[in-house]
Amino acid sequence: MKLTTRHAPWGTRTALGLLLGLAGARAAAGQAAAPLDSLDGLTGKLLRYEQRGPHEKLFLHLDRPVYLSGETLWFKIYAADGTRARPLALSSVAYVEVLDADHRPVLQTKVALQKGSGQGSLVLPTALAAGSYTVRAYTSWMKNFSPDAYFHRTVTVINTQLASGAGARDSATSYDAQFFPEGGHLVRGLRSRVAFKIADKAGRGVSAEGKVLSSSGAVVATFKTLRYGMGHFDFTPARGADTYTATITLGPKRALTRPLPAPAEQGYVMRLDDTGPDQLTLTVTATGGAPTETLALLAHSRQQVALATRQPLAGGQAAFTFPKSALLDGVSHLTLFNADRKPVCERLYFRAPQRLLALAARADKPQYTTRDKVSVQVGAEAQPAAEAANLSMAVYRLDSLTTAAAPGIDRYLWLTSDLQGTVENPDYYFTATGPEAAEATDNLLLTQGWSRFKWEDVLAAPKPFEFLPEPYGPIVQAQVLRAGTRQPQPGITTYLASPSRIVDLSVAASNAQGIVRFEPKRFGGSREIILQTDPGQDSTSQLTVVNPFSERYATGPRPAFGITPRFQQDYAKRHFQAQVQSAFAGRYRHRYATERVDSLSFFGKPDETYLLDKFTRFKVMEEVLREYVPGVIVRIRKDGFHLLVVDRLNKAVLSENPMVLLDGVPVFNINKIMALNPLKIRKLEVMDGRYFHGPAVYNGLVSFTTYKGDLEGFPLDPRVLVQEYEGVQRQREFYAPRYDTPEAAKSRLPDLRNLLYWNPEINLTGLTAKTLDFYTGDQAGRYLVVLQGLATDGRAGSRSFVLDVKPAL
Repeated sequence: MKLTTRHAPWGTRTALGLLLGLAGARAAAGQAAAPLDSLDGLTGKLLRYEQRGPHEKLFLHLDRPVYLSGETLWFKIYAADGTRARPLALSSVAYVEVLDADHRPVLQTKVALQKGSGQGSLVLPTALAAGSYTVRAYTSWMKNFSPDAYFHRTVTVINTQLASGAGARDSATSYDAQFFPEGGHLVRGLRSRVAFKIADKAGRGVSAEGKVLSSSGAVVATFKTLRYGMGHFDFTPARGADTYTATITLGPKRALTRPLPAPAEQGYVMRLDDTGPDQLTLTVTATGGAPTETLALLAHSRQQVALATRQPLAGGQAAFTFPKSALLDGVSHLTLFNADRKPVCERLYFRAPQRLLALAARADKPQYTTRDKVSVQVGAEAQPAAEAANLSMAVYRLDSLTTAAAPGIDRYLWLTSDLQGTVENPDYYFTATGPEAAEATDNLLLTQGWSRFKWEDVLAAPKPFEFLPEPYGPIVQAQVLRAGTRQPQPGITTYLASPSRIVDLSVAASNAQGIVRFEPKRFGGSREIILQTDPGQDSTSQLTVVNPFSERYATGPRPAFGITPRFQQDYAKRHFQAQVQSAFAGRYRHRYATERVDSLSFFGKPDETYLLDKFTRFKVMEEVLREYVPGVIVRIRKDGFHLLVVDRLNKAVLSENPMVLLDGVPVFNINKIMALNPLKIRKLEVMDGRYFHGPAVYNGLVSFTTYKGDLEGFPLDPRVLVQEYEGVQRQREFYAPRYDTPEAAKSRLPDLRNLLYWNPEINLTGLTAKTLDFYTGDQAGRYLVVLQGLATDGRAGSRSFVLDVKPAL
């Protein structure tokens, strides 16, 4: 009996094994931080929730913030463990999309990940309308959680084919104001801190001031923004039925009115204050609480419990005092539970990380001329010799159209990825010091909100996750339904193949929802896939391919489109540059890296191989098999031809038809394969004996391969589903000319590149620096060098500086 060497069916070794391994590591870390059963099991519930669902984060380093339609968008993907920010190899596929302002995907692609990183590119269509677009990225595993936790980045696309280069500018005359009581609720008779954010329709904070009015018109509080449209004020809702409204002044003749959240009659209010250089005090005030009630405070950071403690209410108040050092780096989630273990108040706190990847980068000259060689030395300051870091670097031209700063990977992993919405200028919260910076940081944490999970999910009974990780390549999912209905068909063996000279067949059985999951051995680029069931088991089911991209979208304002008519000359200049580059360097756009292809078929080395050109050619397939394929016996019965494989190990003839493949596609009608012209067949392979392949068992295997691997016009069964499908994208090579010879430097071909350099794969070890070389083009100006990187120990860092390029004399 012959056994396949392919891995076990999906779910037994792939996702399940990885999740169990991660869960074990997280359990050890969680138990070290706090007792597993502290706070009457609350800590244990949180830890078990996080162990079941490891937190995965993606960060994309995009080559620049502004593109022309028709240009190539390059990106590097960093996959990190949400707990310690270390590179995470949970997923082997990332899904990257470009969305318009209405959440419609205009581009979608899959990118291969290896050891927690990957790289890719997208060519922006020349017909793409000008505007602001969102680049988002996620993995299959991340689809189990809120889409707010996906990576999001806004980019600007300019369509220079239009007269102005842009469509009509979005109106920025509408504003919104939101109010956020600290802890979550206003309670009558209890003094609360109320944070607020005032922003335009694109989510950008605006300066404003205002006042809070009671229903009788009395002013009960005043407020003013501090930074980025945010601020806070103190306020005590009166007992009774009074309601409150805020009137906001944004400038001359600009005002708006918004209601405050309705106060509750009873409840809890929390307040977090600095009470020392390294001390925080969280004060809780309650109405109507039992005098003997004991409250619990739980603080966790990035899936690690940092603080778990209790305090009794005394006279309606309780105070929790603890050192700031008790909280971990990054965003902490502080939740207050009542005596019934129900969450009643919560808020966020940010502690700037103490350990970052300090990148050093410097150019070899203070100034350059056009077509000049640039050498940039890149290294890590004070990096432990044993730790390695993976970096990416982009160099692009600064002009009036390029205004947005590139976000740093360290800012993302430690702050913005844990918050909802867009954080304006995250650098400020890492670098600014003093009382104003502390107050502005507090305002941010009070208004942005938590994006990871809801306590209802933690406290509820565990539910199976809908989406599994993809640790060994993209998973192709399909659904088996009863024909003409939406009724799922469980237990149906289904086959996935893609015609090729390299035979790779996948097989799976449908689950209770009719879902089948295939894990092809190799699946790159666009190709034709063929899905079918075994007609001996099922002849009526209908197959549909499941969309692998997420159809849920984050909430938030539309991205701002910051292009104005005054930049018309800049559009014209960019248009000219793009046309020149397309004319003289367009042939280099679609150069792809050489891929290593595993030419071994899914069944490994066959027992018998026949290259038919080495034998006497026959015009009938029956003669071919009878004359020189002793491992296959041809029989003719009432229903036509049958093939029987000789089990040489057991010295017996198997009584049923083997699995017959043509270019990797199963063919269940033996009469049709016997009618095929053998002159179209290049190779014939046979597996003697029974063959176990996932849930299927074959009575031997006979594989026919044509010269082109494209089925040679073979007529497929009408029930077969044939569909174009995108695998992981092929890796496009970045091209930049080199002027390292006198002839090259004197070339008359114009070089008007805005992106001088893109390198997504820079590896550092210890303190050893690397030197990266590239050449300037024909455009003088200022160029921004941007570095992003992540070390194996979880330290992230970014670095940028400017190159000056002057015209050659």
